[in-house]
Amino acid sequence: MKRKMEEPVWESPEAQAAYEMADVIPADLMEPLKDSDRETETIERKSISYLQMCWRRLRKDKLAMFGLIVIAIMTILAIFAPMLCPYTYDQTDFAHMLEWPSAEHWFGTDKLGRDIFVRTMYGARISLTIGFTAAFINMIIGVLYGGIAGYLGGRTDMIMMRIVDILSGIPSLIYLILIMMFLGNTMQSILIAMCLTYWITTAKMVRGQILTLREQDFALAGKVCGLSKWQILIHHLIPNSIGTIIVTVTFLIPSAIFQEAFLSFLGIGISVPKASWGTLANDAIEYLFSYPYQMFFPAVAISITIFALNFIGDGLRDALDPRLKK
Repeated sequence: MKRKMEEPVWESPEAQAAYEMADVIPADLMEPLKDSDRETETIERKSISYLQMCWRRLRKDKLAMFGLIVIAIMTILAIFAPMLCPYTYDQTDFAHMLEWPSAEHWFGTDKLGRDIFVRTMYGARISLTIGFTAAFINMIIGVLYGGIAGYLGGRTDMIMMRIVDILSGIPSLIYLILIMMFLGNTMQSILIAMCLTYWITTAKMVRGQILTLREQDFALAGKVCGLSKWQILIHHLIPNSIGTIIVTVTFLIPSAIFQEAFLSFLGIGISVPKASWGTLANDAIEYLFSYPYQMFFPAVAISITIFALNFIGDGLRDALDPRLKK
């Protein structure tokens, strides 16, 4: 008498299905894949960082790239043009006073025979230096002030922001003139005057960002891991606000350049014989209708630089914030 074969006991329906399919699937399909076949599923595109992604967006903005090129050219001319030109910014030549633009003097000469091209390029040194330095200093002050106020919150935030409100209510021109009167018409005094309240805009923007970010999971995780408040603020919250900070500082640069030009135009900025764009415009008022080229070139330099910096600021705002992209 034949004994009936016992049916295997399966641990799960999936195991039974795999056993039954083994007799159906051809043997060649059960062989391991070759190395060449495994690479067909590899993703060829390399991952890019956040900054690389922002740079790609920025390159697509024609106005922003135009602004970068203009600022680069202006910076190169400001550095090398006065060095390579045969004239100096304070060199007088009474034999060539009030000459119109020519091959010898590209931008003409002023009432003392000084070359306006060299003085314009030298003025670019002063104006750009003040603009970038003031923006950098105000960025440091504004980021730390706004970050501390936003992260600590409570009474600290209330006191710090009331101080900001008081400083915002004082007209900036008043203390600018007072500081220039006491410290003199120097670049250092202009920077000190600009650094008193220019950081307020940056501080408000950073505070708003920190108030939002401090409740995020990564900030709470840092607190659970034992990080101090200073470490969380410096290493986590501020880096995540870098987009807003860069855009705000970018718009501070043309504002500082215009403020310096305005003070020099009023006669309380950079003292002679040094030349900034505002000083050149002030000197040209006397000959505005008889020799308009003296006003034209510094005014064009100011306008082009401010427009270029605003284009860069708009491009950075769109590149650093994907939500603004269409």
